[in-house]
Amino acid sequence: MTCDLEGIEVPTRLPVFLITTWLLAMLPGASLALMTRQTLEGGLRTARATIAGNATGLLIWSTAASAGLSAVLLADPTAYAVVRIVGGIVLIALGVNTLRASRGTASPHPAPGGGHRSGFWGAYTMGLGTNLGNPKAGVFAISVLPQFVTAQGPVLLSSFGLGVVWALVTACWYLLFTWAVSRGRDLVSRPAVDRGLRVATGVVLLLLGVTVAAGV
Repeated sequence: MTCDLEGIEVPTRLPVFLITTWLLAMLPGASLALMTRQTLEGGLRTARATIAGNATGLLIWSTAASAGLSAVLLADPTAYAVVRIVGGIVLIALGVNTLRASRGTASPHPAPGGGHRSGFWGAYTMGLGTNLGNPKAGVFAISVLPQFVTAQGPVLLSSFGLGVVWALVTACWYLLFTWAVSRGRDLVSRPAVDRGLRVATGVVLLLLGVTVAAGV
């Protein structure tokens, strides 16, 4: 449903789209586990770089969906399987690395400046790779985004605009989430708690990677 403002088609279900994407961002998954890991290990600076990479991935998925590339990908079992398996391997590798790190001695006070482990671009690439390696984002882009695109007017532009909104809403949630994790740093940086969170995060990433690779 749309309303006409001086010839311009405006989606009337934008509030519903905002709520949908916000709830989607809040769902536990690979990105949420990654944001927790990045915040604890590198601080807010590293987390923000990872969030930027994740947002870029959402823009790429939505742009691909707008151009019909996601439809082609999902229609080709071989291409979809390759993306799914690669994405699963990325998540599994992150999970294994996190579990290995949990066996070491946890730092009692992670660097507040962040980014000393991999730098901005390293964290950005990790966020981008994790998002692009998750074909479920492509499924959302191709199956949900079209439901909110105007029936008349520039469909490609409308789709891209919704992709921008999707990326911004998701980034806002992750900024709030990582800030909360950072504020609780004194608690989560305790050796036992820190190790437990690392193990939990690693297990989540590992299981998600296996699930994605298996196509479950």
